[in-house]
Amino acid sequence: MGAVNELAAGGYPPLSAMVLAARGMSNTQQAHAYLDCTAPLHDPFLMTDMDLAAGRVALAMDRGEKIAVFGDYDVDGITATSLLTDFLQKHGANCISYIPSRMEEGYGLNSLAIRQLHNEGVNLIVTVDCGITAMSEALLCKELGIDLVITDHHECKDELPQAVAIVDPHRPHDTYPHKNLSGVGVAFKLAAALSGNQEEVLDEYADMVCMGTVADVMLLHGENRVFVSRGLESLRHTKRPGLAALIKECACSSDTLCASTIGYNLAPRINAAGRMGQIDLALNLCLTDDEKLAAELAKKLCDLNRQRQNVESEIYQQAVSMLPDGKPPEAIVLADERWHQGVVGIVASRMAEEYCCPTFLICLDGEHGKASSRSFGGFNLFSSLTALSDMLESYGGHELAAGFTIARQNIPQFRDAMCTMASHFYASSTPRTVLDVDCVIPPELFTVHNVDALTILEPCGNGCPKPVFVMEKLCVERITMVGNGRHMRLRLRSSHGIINAIYFSTTAQDASIEQGDWVDVAFNAQINDYRGERTVQMNVLDIRPSCNAECSPELYEYLNLRAGQPVSDPSPLLPNRGTLGDVWRYLAEHGPSVQENPMCLCRKIVRRSGRPLSLGKFLACLDIFADVGLLAMHRQHKYITIELQVRSAKADLNQSKTMQTLLLSKGS
Repeated sequence: MGAVNELAAGGYPPLSAMVLAARGMSNTQQAHAYLDCTAPLHDPFLMTDMDLAAGRVALAMDRGEKIAVFGDYDVDGITATSLLTDFLQKHGANCISYIPSRMEEGYGLNSLAIRQLHNEGVNLIVTVDCGITAMSEALLCKELGIDLVITDHHECKDELPQAVAIVDPHRPHDTYPHKNLSGVGVAFKLAAALSGNQEEVLDEYADMVCMGTVADVMLLHGENRVFVSRGLESLRHTKRPGLAALIKECACSSDTLCASTIGYNLAPRINAAGRMGQIDLALNLCLTDDEKLAAELAKKLCDLNRQRQNVESEIYQQAVSMLPDGKPPEAIVLADERWHQGVVGIVASRMAEEYCCPTFLICLDGEHGKASSRSFGGFNLFSSLTALSDMLESYGGHELAAGFTIARQNIPQFRDAMCTMASHFYASSTPRTVLDVDCVIPPELFTVHNVDALTILEPCGNGCPKPVFVMEKLCVERITMVGNGRHMRLRLRSSHGIINAIYFSTTAQDASIEQGDWVDVAFNAQINDYRGERTVQMNVLDIRPSCNAECSPELYEYLNLRAGQPVSDPSPLLPNRGTLGDVWRYLAEHGPSVQENPMCLCRKIVRRSGRPLSLGKFLACLDIFADVGLLAMHRQHKYITIELQVRSAKADLNQSKTMQTLLLSKGS
C-alpha cells in the first residue's frame, strides 16, 4: 500500500494509483516516465544506412527519377505507403505507390511487381514495412538496373539483401535507441531525415503513424507513446478527408476516440481492403484530398468489411461442420476449395480461442493448398511446422501465427502428426489459462469519477494495456441474453449496491454460472452513457466462482508427479478421505459428464465443501479416480472433460498408481 499512497499523494487518482503500483511504479517519477507522451524524438540518422537511404532518395528527387514506394497490404503497410508517397509527392518527387495483391502476389517484393515497375520506368524502389528478407528480389532489381532502398521493421536473417540502403532498427549493431518502431514509424523517420524537421513532419503525419503503430500492436513505450498520443489528437481533428470520412462512417465519436477505436473500428475496415483483394480502396482513402470521393471510399470500405464478415461467418460455419464428432480435437486441421485466402486467418484465430487448440485452415487450389494457422495456450506453431517441414512445400511465421503451403496428398498425414504433437504438448502441460490482472478493487471505488480518471493511463495498448480489475464476492442477480443471444448482460449485487456488466460473445453455459451464484469478476471498467445518464459498467473478461476457503493454483509438485519425476514433498498432493469425498460428491451431483476449467471446478468444490483444496491436490484426486476406473478424463489446455464410469464392484482407491506413488514418496 505504500506505493499506492505515495502515488495518490502525488496526484494520481485512486484506481490509477493502484494500477501503476501493480505495474511496478513506486513513486511519481517512475509513473511519469512510464506514461510520458512528450519525450523528445530520436535523430533518424542514428539508424544504420539512414544517410544512404535519404541520400539516394534525395538524388532521385533532384534528377526527376521515377520512384515507387512499395508497401504491404495491412494497416501498417498502407499507412506507411501513404505517408511516404504523400510526403515525396508534396516535395516534388515523381513518385507512385505499389501494394501487391494478397491473393495473386502474396506478401512483399515479388518478381512480377518488379518487372512491371521496370516496364513503367521506375528507377528507384523504396520498400516500407517489407523487404528485409527479399534476397532474390533484390538481385532481380540489380539485374534490371533498379536501385533498391529497403525500410522495414521486421526481424533480420543472418544474410541481408543486396540493396543501396537497408534501414531497419533490428539490424545487428544498429545504434537506434528504440527498436520497436512500426513499419510506418520507420517510413516516418525516412521522411523526417529528408525534411530535416522531424516535428514538422510529425505534425503533418501523426495520424498515419498512430494508425499503423496501433494496428500493428507495437509496444507503446518511448517514441511510440509520443506517436500514438499525438496521432490520436490529430485524428480527433483530422484534416485528411479520407480518415475523417471513415471515422464518420464508423459512427465513432471524435471526443472519445482512443487507441481501441483504431483497433476495433478503423483498422478492420482498412484491413478489409487487403483481405478482400481491393487494396486501392484503402490506399486512395488515405491519399485523397476530395471529400466527396473520401465519403464514397469510406462507405465502400465499410461495405467491404461487412462482406468480409459474411465470408468469415460462412467459412466458420463450414469449418465447424467439418469437425469430427466425439471428443474435442487436439488440433484442428481442415481444408476446403471454397475458402477465401484473405479471411481464413481470422477464422483460424476465432476457432483456436473457441476450441482451445491450435488451428490450421487450408485453402485448396488444385493439388496444393495455402494455410493460415493460429496458436493457443503456448503451442509453438513455428517449431511444430519446422518439425513437420518435410511434409510442407514452404512455411513461415512465428510461434503464435504462421502460414504454409502443402500438397493436397500430404494433408491427412500432416493432420495426424500435428494432432499427435498437440496431444503430447497438452498432456504434459498445465491445463489452465491465465489472465493478467492489475488489482482487486472494492466496490466503493467503482465510481464514474474514478473510472473517468483512468484516462490518465492513455494511450493504452501493447505494453500499457487497459487496466484489468477484479471484484470479489458478487452475487449474480440476473442474467439476460442480448444481441440475438450472442452476449450476456449481468446484474450483480455487491456489498455496496448493484453493478451492471456486459460479457461479450459468452453465454451463461460457457461461463458456467447461474442466477444466485457468488462469483469473482475480472473486467475492464467503462462508462455507459445512456440518454445523458452516465453510469459505471463492467466489460467482463472472465468469471470464476468465489470461495471462502483457500484454493491455491500451485502445480509445481503435481507436474513432477505427472512427469514421473521425484516428488520432494507429497503432502500438498496426498488427499485424505474427506478431500476425496468432497471431490467425488461434487462430480456425482453434476455428472455423468463434466467439462470445466480445472481451476474453476476446483473453486466450486471448495465453495461447496468450505474446506481448502489446491489445484494440484484436486488434479491428483482425479488421477486417483481415473486409475481405478471410476472416471475417464480428456485434458485440453483450457478445459478438462470428466466422464464418470459405471462400475459393478467397489473401487479400492489404495490400488491407484497415483496414490501408491504419493504414499511411497511420503514414506521415503
